[in-house]
Parts: sequence; C-alpha cells; structure tokens
Amino acid sequence: MFELDVIGAGLPFAAALPELRAALSTGPADGGGPAAVVQAPPGTGKTTLVPPLVAPLVANLAVADLADENDDARPPRVVVTQPRRVAARAAAQRLAALDGSPLGTRSGFTVRGERQAGRDTVVEFVTPGILLRRLLKDPELSGVDAVILDEVHERALESDLLFSMLAELRQLREDLRVVAMSATLDAARFATLLGGDAGPVPVIDCPSALHPLEKAWAPSPVPRLDERGVTRGFLDHVADTAAAEHRALLDAGRDVDALVFVPGAREVRHVAERLRSRGYGTTVLELHGQVPPAEQLRAVSGRGPGEGPRVVVSTSLAESSLTVPGVRLVIDSCLSREPRRDAARGMNGLVTVAASRASAEQRAGRAARQGPGRAVRCCDERTFAVAPAQPTPEIQTADLTEAALVLACWGSLPSVLADDGATALPDAPPAAALKDAVGALRALGAIDVAGRPTTEGRLLAAIPADPRLGRALLEGAALLGPRAAAEAVALVAREFRAPGADLGRLLSGLRSGSEPHTHAWKDEARRFERLASAGVSGGVFAADAEVPRGEEVGAVVALAFPAQVARRVPGDAPVYLLASGTRAALPSGSGLAGQEWLAVAEAGRAQGREAAGTGAVIRAAAVLSEETALFAAGHLLADAVEAAFDAGRVTARKIRRLGAIVLASTPVKPSVEEGRAAVLAGLRAEGLGVLTFSPGAEALRRRLGLLHRVLGEPWPDVSDTALLDRAEEWLGPELEALAGGKAVKNVELLDPLRRLLPWPEAVRLDELAPAELLVPSGRGVRIEYPPVESEVSGAAASSTEAAADGGTDDGAGRPAVVEQPVIAVKLQECFGWAETPRLLDGRVPVLFHLLSPAGRPLAVTGDLASFWSGPYAQVRAEMRGRYPKHPWPEDPWTAVATAKTKNRMG
Repeated sequence: MFELDVIGAGLPFAAALPELRAALSTGPADGGGPAAVVQAPPGTGKTTLVPPLVAPLVANLAVADLADENDDARPPRVVVTQPRRVAARAAAQRLAALDGSPLGTRSGFTVRGERQAGRDTVVEFVTPGILLRRLLKDPELSGVDAVILDEVHERALESDLLFSMLAELRQLREDLRVVAMSATLDAARFATLLGGDAGPVPVIDCPSALHPLEKAWAPSPVPRLDERGVTRGFLDHVADTAAAEHRALLDAGRDVDALVFVPGAREVRHVAERLRSRGYGTTVLELHGQVPPAEQLRAVSGRGPGEGPRVVVSTSLAESSLTVPGVRLVIDSCLSREPRRDAARGMNGLVTVAASRASAEQRAGRAARQGPGRAVRCCDERTFAVAPAQPTPEIQTADLTEAALVLACWGSLPSVLADDGATALPDAPPAAALKDAVGALRALGAIDVAGRPTTEGRLLAAIPADPRLGRALLEGAALLGPRAAAEAVALVAREFRAPGADLGRLLSGLRSGSEPHTHAWKDEARRFERLASAGVSGGVFAADAEVPRGEEVGAVVALAFPAQVARRVPGDAPVYLLASGTRAALPSGSGLAGQEWLAVAEAGRAQGREAAGTGAVIRAAAVLSEETALFAAGHLLADAVEAAFDAGRVTARKIRRLGAIVLASTPVKPSVEEGRAAVLAGLRAEGLGVLTFSPGAEALRRRLGLLHRVLGEPWPDVSDTALLDRAEEWLGPELEALAGGKAVKNVELLDPLRRLLPWPEAVRLDELAPAELLVPSGRGVRIEYPPVESEVSGAAASSTEAAADGGTDDGAGRPAVVEQPVIAVKLQECFGWAETPRLLDGRVPVLFHLLSPAGRPLAVTGDLASFWSGPYAQVRAEMRGRYPKHPWPEDPWTAVATAKTKNRMG
C-alpha cells in the first residue's frame, strides 16, 4: 500500500492523519459507514494525503469481497472528486509521482473524455459529473469502498448533489467511508448533514500552512465592466500590472513565477497575448477549460528542465485544489464568472461578477504555499470590502433542470418538491427555479407527474449535458445524423464564444482548425457522437423532417430551446422577439443581422446601445428558416381568436402564433363568448370609466353606496372594485349586447344596477334613501348623495359626527364617518322647519345648502334649528336690501315657507 511517511514528508496535514484514521476506523453505533469532515487550509496536503490514508482502511473489506472469475480478489477503490478536470489530472499525477508508480496504475483519474485508470487502480480522481453518472447507473456504487469529496466549499451544484446522495448511501452501506474536505467550510453544519440521524460526524482540523503573504492594491484607472462585459482597458491594466510586478521581483533577484486570475477563457487569451507582447523573457501559459489537457498539466506542473520564469494566466481553475509550483506572485482581477438564471426573461447563462472575499483569499494564498509571497488585487480596498463574503451556492442561482433530473433518477425529487427535509442538500433549491425545472422536464417527457423518471429521462440523465441539449442531440441525430447533431451540441454545451454571436461561423472555424479551442470541441463532438449513435439505435427518440442545408446548427438549437426560436422585429435595429416573449438584440456587427429567423442558444442581460433598448443581448444563435422553426417548436404553435374591447366596441382577429411570435393576423367576427370575455377583460384593465352612467343610474348608485356604507349587508357594495368583481352578475344582458357589437354609449346602466337590489329590503329604498325630499314650501327637492368612491371631507365629517348620536359606529365605539347627502334649496322654502331631516332610519342627517332667491349659496348647515336661532339674523340683515321683493321675516319659525315673491304670495 502507499508509504504515508514518504508521501507526507513536509506536509502539515501529516500531523492530522492519526485523528482522521481513528475517525474512519469505526462507524456510528446505530449504523452507517464511517465518515468525517476535513477542514484544512490550502497547501496543507489534504488532497495528497487523505486518499492514501483511506486506502489501507478499506483494503481488508475489498479483499474480503467475492473473487472474480479468475479467483483474484479485487483491490480497494477510493474515489476522490475534484471540481475541475485539470485538478483531477494533476492530483493523480502528483500522487503517482510521490508513490513512484506509473500514472494509471495505483493512482489514476477519469474526466470527461479521458481516463487513465484500470481495474487495479486504488485511488481514482474524478470530476463530480463522472461520479454522479456512476451513482445513477449503479446506486450502490459497487466496487467503491470510499468516496472523498474535495473542495466542497466551492458549493458547485454537482458537488452539493453528490454530498446529499452520498449522505443517503452511507446509511445503507455500512462499509462505505465518506470524507468531505474543504479549505473554508461551515464544518459543523456539514458534519451534521453528513451524519444524519446518528449525529454529527467527526471534524478534523489542520493549522494553516501559509508562509508570510504581502498584499497590495492596484486599482484600475478604467472601469472593470461595461455593457459588453470585462473591458479591454481593464484587462490591459491587469496584464500591465502583472508584467510590472513580476519584472520587479525578477530584477530584485527573486526567480519566481506569477499566477494571474481573470474570469474567463476570453480574458485569459487577451491578458496572455498582451503579456507576450511585453517580451521580458518569460514564458506565458494559459490555463482554462478549453486548453488541451497536456498544456493544462504543463501550466500546473511547474517549470520544465531549463525553463525560465513563467506567468500562468488562469480562470478559477487554479483557485483551489492544486498547488502551482514556483508561484510567489498572484495578480487578481477580483472578478469571477458564475451561472445565473434570469427568471423574468427565461434565460440562463454565465455572468461576470465581483469575486467573493473568500475566493480572493484562496487566490492570494496560492502565492504563499511554498514560501513568502505577494498578492496584488486590481481593485481598491473599498471595492473589495463590499464584495460578497462567500461565493453564492450555485444551487441558488443556476438553472436547475439537469439537477432536477439527477434528483428524479436518484428518487429524491418528490422529497425535495415537498421540502420535507429528508435530503441532505446543504441548501434547498429556490422554489421558483425548481418549479421551472420540473416543468421543463415534464415537457421533455423526462419525468412523470409524481417526479419519477421515465425511460427517456434515464437516457437523458446519462448524457453529460443539459437535458434539453440531450434531447436535441438524440432527436437531431435521428434528423440529421449523429455527427452533425453532436457537432452542434458540442458548440452549445461548453463555453465556446461565438464571434458576432454566430454559431455557424464558429462551427466553420472549428472545422477548419482556425479557432483556438478546436481540440476541445473535437473531443466533445466525438463523445456526443458516440452517445447520439447509442441513443438512436435504442429507438426511443425519432424525428421526421427535412432540414435545409446550412440550418443544421439552428435546427439542433431550436430542438433544445424551442422557446428561444426568434423572429426579427421590424425596424432598423437588429432586435428579435423570442417565442418566450423576450426581446433581445444582436451585438453590433454580427453577421446574423438581417436574418428573419434565428435559433438562440444563449442570451443575457445587457444595457445601453448593445441591447438596443431590450435589456438583453444575443450571445449565440444560428440561422433558421420559418419551416424549421415551426417543426422544432411545433408544440408552441397555436391558432386563436383574440377579441379586444377598445374605444367602446369589441373587435377580434384570428391570430396564428408560435409562442409569442405572431405569424398571421386576420380580422374576424368574434363569437358571443369571445366578445363577452373581451368586454370583461377590458373593464378589468381600464376600469368602470369605460362605461357611461346616465344621471338616473349615477343617482341610484350613489343612494346604494350610502346604504352600504351605513347599513352594510344586504345592501350591495357598488364601489368600482365590487362592481367589476360582480360584472357578470349585474351586467349579464348588457355584456351580451356589447359582445354583439353594441356601442358602449348606447348601454343604459339603470336597470343593471336595479338587479343588485336586495329583496325584500328593496321595498324600503325610497323610505331609507329617497330620491327627493319634500320641503315646507311643498316642493320636492332632489337629494344629492355623495359619490361612491369619494373621501369624507373635513367639514362634512365634523358635522356628521356632531349629529350622529344614536347612529352606527365603526366597530371601535366611534361614530361612523359618512359623507352627508346634500339638499340645495332656497332659504325661504324652509321657514318653520325646525328639525333637520335624517335619512337611513335617522342615522344620517341631511346637509342643507341654503340658497338666495337667485340660487347663490348663503349658508351651509346640518342643524336648521341652530341656524334659525343664530346666523339667520345676520343673513337677513345682509340680504333683505338686495332682494326686497322676497320675504325676510324677523321670525322664521312662524313665517310661511314659499318660493314666491311677496307680491305673488298676496
């Protein structure tokens, strides 16, 4: 077995090995395999030492297994996950070198498209995706004795899924050892999740191994980001800072290497090219997912024989998991690229964000793993201080379609949907994102209504890509042939940047070898071609259509993302409407501009000129014809009559749509049902103001409104909201008339309002809230009731409260504040009227607007007796000279009420 003394020489984690060995030697008393959480800073040697420590602990178990057909006992198998392919290769290579054995024998690796491991391999390093698919294929993980999850603090979605699945598996397999390792981790929480009902598993700590680290700041004079992403000016600043800092150390006699962190492959290439142009005697290497494996290993393996100083420009690939030998200088852009789900626009993609402070500390620590180091951050301290403390767990921000399919195949999706806490996921997925993912899987036929996988779903889960791309691969293979479908899916499945968003142009460049990541694409295409051939031969997926030449990529993209089929919007700007309803613009100068139809593979948020006012820009798309669009997105095709209530009339058109895209529109006569629905929708959208209340209808509505406010039920609520809610009840025949084409101005609303009168209470309407009031002169005067939607004025409220003794209250013992009904009448018609009339069984007094003989207001009162006894004398003194022909008696109590002059009275 491995010689730990030799392998662990000089590594700080060697001191923690006895504690970890003891923790993994026995499991909990109530069942479950032994498990532990390891928390150790970068550079302590946990990735190098823990796997060979675990191997002898499981060796006896493995030897005791059933012998194979040659009677040879199988060796133990320890599987170690690394978040990235380059880390898995490098870790396997390092362990093999320390062990003195050839790579692929006792220590090996398996990553997407590459495997150097065999039956006798004891420690196998894999990426999380590889182990996920092994678990789905063999839920017992037969032949594996221990699993070590490294770098779980990064909170990648696949790692979180694995953690949860293995926590369940160890409860069933008492012989399975599970270790979760991290540099920075909420160890207690993960120990509790991993332990389950048996209680937390042991936590093994190790002190830091960092040497002295000097930190400096180099803020950029230009913005880091603009509407297009990372600015060229900022990348130039990062490159120039790296060159200056590295040269200064070399000039000072420090023969060190530098590591530069930028967010993505495009930025790596830009910075590397600028560094090479500086030409100060260094080797500049690129490290990202599209670099061939041999070059990746060269970048992380230290200097070769006779090689001078090096600068490695990397994405987050070098942030953790592995030590790059010779690095004493780190230049950090303080930016990161993370997956984001734009729920409002139905888009998913990678966005550039400020790196978390925890990630920045990880990056800086690369400089002090093997000696004193220096880290320079290309931002100021204030910007760094407001960055997120920890990276956002991917489960919180990413599209969850692929994860939901994994959970379905594992059998956990129903539990996650029920949120019953039965799974060990470190964070629950957002409900909205999970709902969208489940909907997408059901649309694909991958799961049933209960969240269980179908035959098609299990086939899609075996494809290392988004299930929608997996479906497009298999359907596209039946339609176009496995190779063409695989080439198209390989374009979209990985981060290949399409020039001008044109996937067709990118494909041509990859086929010719002119693109820098041709090697990675060809590997992906070959792998997908094998999967496509197997899927087609299974006969589960099939397609029957002819795709015009040149539309192969567009057809596959449209099959994967039918809601992202797009049609050009008329106008000068290259704006497209997606079937989902989202608008997005092509980047300026795109060769796709002018194409009528596109299949959009990727679109993301953007502002400014690039987005042409849409808020989104197309990042990758391919040409499509209308015929192919209709085939690929045929389930979105619908014909419907759409009626509208506009300008007081109902109109309708028969519209053929592909999702939100209108293909044809023809005027038609709506059916009664369609017209009725249009009127109701129009009323709810525009309000009751669309209707015209005649004077009689308005008067009745006001009377009913006061009755409801004072007496309550059964008198109906006739507010705008209530009438709209009950529109079908009180407007029945009128809705039919409007639906049939009658103009709204010709619809009388008096009778519809009468339909709301409650019976038998309706017989008391004129008694409780009469339309007119008989005044002492013998004339009936119309009562002006307050508007239904009006607010109570201060004066009215005050007078009402003053006179509301014995009336209703608001439920808190206070008189109810109700705006009073008003009667406008000539003062002379009220002589002798001592008691103010009250309506609604005496609850609401009438407010009098007393008028001059010319009809002008003289006084407002809610208490006639008080008016005659006081203010009347002043009014009489002012008015009798102005209106001498009209009576102004000194004693209004005994005077005859009249609307006539003195002469006519005689």
